Amino acid sequence: MDFNLTLIGQTVAMIVFVWFCMRFIWPPVMNAIEQRRKEIADGIAAGDKGQRELADARHGAESILQDARQKATQVADMAHKRSNEMVAEAKEHASAEGERIVAAARTELVTSQTKARDALRREVAALAVAGATRVLGREVDAKSHATLLDELAAELEKQAPTHG
Repeated sequence: MDFNLTLIGQTVAMIVFVWFCMRFIWPPVMNAIEQRRKEIADGIAAGDKGQRELADARHGAESILQDARQKATQVADMAHKRSNEMVAEAKEHASAEGERIVAAARTELVTSQTKARDALRREVAALAVAGATRVLGREVDAKSHATLLDELAAELEKQAPTHG
């Protein structure tokens, strides 16, 4: 092998080229590669974090839905219970109102019976006075014989059958 000037020139050119590349080209390329590697690592970390957040969000959503279902069930149960209470209250109110109406009707019936008996007594007393006037042939004074007529009405009342 023969060393000549071309080989030495090529060797020097190669050394200068390697030194130039190591000094000016290699650092920006390595920085770009390192920056790209860091971006990729950050992207993967962000993706993992996003996956965890998505899983947490799904779990949270399921928890919220479960709570909402429970609350909806509770609200429905409370509404059903309240409606039953309202029906029971309405029944009690209607029953009380019915009893009040029946009591009022009975009171009115007793009042009507009493009025009818009083009217009947007056008519019987008037008929008795008229009959006594004809029998005696003279007029009987109803005012002067009021006690006698009251006794007659009381006696008629005792003899009359009571329906009530």
